[in-house]
Amino acid sequence: MTNWSGLIEVTVKIRIIAGLSALAAAAALTSCSSGSSSDEGDGPQKITVWIMKDSVTDDFLARFTKAFEKDHPQLDLDIQIQEWNGIGEKVTAALASNDAPDVIEVGNTQVAQYSASGGVKDLSDKVEELKGSDWLPGLAEPGKIDGKQYGIPWYAANRVVIYHKDHFAKAGVKEPPKTRDEWIEVTEKLNSDKVQGIYLPGQNWYTLAGFVWEDGGDLAVHTQGPWKGSLDTPEALRGMEFYKKLQALGKGPKDSDEAEPPQAEVFAKGDVAQVIAVPGGAKIIEQANPELAGKLGFFPVPGNTAGKPGATFTGGSDLIVPEASAHQDAAYEVIEALAGDTWQSDMAKTMSYVPNRTSLASVIQDNEGTAAMAAAAAEGRATPNSPQWAAVEAANPIKEYMTAVLTGQDMAKAAKKASESITKTLNS
Repeated sequence: MTNWSGLIEVTVKIRIIAGLSALAAAAALTSCSSGSSSDEGDGPQKITVWIMKDSVTDDFLARFTKAFEKDHPQLDLDIQIQEWNGIGEKVTAALASNDAPDVIEVGNTQVAQYSASGGVKDLSDKVEELKGSDWLPGLAEPGKIDGKQYGIPWYAANRVVIYHKDHFAKAGVKEPPKTRDEWIEVTEKLNSDKVQGIYLPGQNWYTLAGFVWEDGGDLAVHTQGPWKGSLDTPEALRGMEFYKKLQALGKGPKDSDEAEPPQAEVFAKGDVAQVIAVPGGAKIIEQANPELAGKLGFFPVPGNTAGKPGATFTGGSDLIVPEASAHQDAAYEVIEALAGDTWQSDMAKTMSYVPNRTSLASVIQDNEGTAAMAAAAAEGRATPNSPQWAAVEAANPIKEYMTAVLTGQDMAKAAKKASESITKTLNS
């Protein structure tokens, strides 16, 4: 899961996992035991679950724990809240140890990194009973490595368009656009000397990824050979061309991302008509400028076809079971409950998240922002499913590529350079 607190944008939970050897990882864990042991005895088995800070509320965890233990009197849940800072090293150490927790929440794009260690249990045989055919692709696909399902989707969040209703009304725009072409037309109407049609920073590469996917391209591809960066394909170039056209209809900086300056603060000044963010960003905007309360609306990022949202990056969390878990069957029972209808519905309402299955989207239809997010989640995607993708993000040639294009450099040459950099990193 992403720690959404205080952020307008999804903060994707990719951490660069230090190159720990199994010996070093195990040694690191001895100073920080998970507390999960076989604890043979007459009392209930203790099942240790690592949940990331701010993923869900304390009240949700208390409700879940009480209900789960009532239904499973032989089990005693020990839920331990983990900090994001340093979590990659801690999880790596746990997976290499003989004293791992039983269930761990991980970012959906982290599953490939962790499964590469060989310390994550293959849960492919559980997919059918967990209704995996209905899972959101942006959660399910990152959890599946080499045909095996290691991560079980828990919840999702993705970007939508937050818009200023007053600016739309003054421009004569009666309803949100349904296609990309309409989106450009509407944004041109909104854009003026006093109002930015859209605030879109030049390095918002997760948004670019959605545009690339919508046009049939990808950031990198992997068939039977090595990984290959693919920003220089015709399809991916069309996605960048659209980004350039849309970005020009505002005053977003060409050489920074949504965090610098914080785009919530920019929108809160009142002269921006649209911004691309997670729905929770609206609360931050309203906190910065209470006069905007009730004036913000939401719609999915438009795609090429009316009636179908555009492709978007899906962030969120999966649940994994370490091979070193002493209670793997019980660990699965925890996951089965968290991923099931009752607690998916409860969590979606409590946290305004998108449930892990498309058929549960109706649970959040009364929340405009979350409903828009759920509609987009059905077309959600995730970053390339490689253990080395975190290293690509660390150097991030995609951001450099975007700035190069937006400042007038040759798009094809810049795309080829970025693709070569991605290829080298993914195959290192």
